[in-house]
Amino acid sequence: MKKHLLVSLTLAATGLLGGCVTSTVDEMVFNTPTLENMEDASVVILGRRHASDYETEPDFIKCVGDHVRRGNGSVEIIGELEFMNALYPWFEPRTAPLRPADIDRLLLQPPVADKLAELKTEYMIWIDGSTVQTNASGSMSCGVGPGGAGCFGFGTWGNDSDYEATIWDFTDKAEVGRVSTSTSGQSYMPAVVVPIPIIAPVKGTACDSLGDQLLQFLSSGY
Repeated sequence: MKKHLLVSLTLAATGLLGGCVTSTVDEMVFNTPTLENMEDASVVILGRRHASDYETEPDFIKCVGDHVRRGNGSVEIIGELEFMNALYPWFEPRTAPLRPADIDRLLLQPPVADKLAELKTEYMIWIDGSTVQTNASGSMSCGVGPGGAGCFGFGTWGNDSDYEATIWDFTDKAEVGRVSTSTSGQSYMPAVVVPIPIIAPVKGTACDSLGDQLLQFLSSGY
């Protein structure tokens, strides 16, 4: 039985040594996991890199995988590089499947079908997106004088993170859910003699937000 669920959540956070961060998460689930025990299956999280103007950062993909792994040790996460090496060249940017319907094409290749069976791959999660810097402003000057070296000024810049995770079920050969997060934050660099960066953890917040939603999805099969 199909289940449609749409959740939207907005969070704002500030830290003593961190800038302000705002995060919005949207979740749409078509089918929750039906496996009685996720210990009998594995999950791979991959980054989309077929666009010409950006790539989904490998460190972000690793961050999300680590977040899910820490949250539920029973969910086996296959590392992105390990998976791509094991199935080279089928998941390189030029050859990677773009739609769930492409799964059938992949499974017609005996080496691919055998390796996926060996890895017990049940869910494949594609993450598409990036973090970019925006609206930098301010100025800072540094120099050396009789009293020593120092800097004076003030700078500020923003960062926006936008990521979407698409969940594929390899057994049903279908898309079963999507999760997206939009996170923005403002960082500051005041300097009176010594520059003091006040960094907004934008990418880290996006990783935690996306990881929490994927963890909730994968853990619902228990």
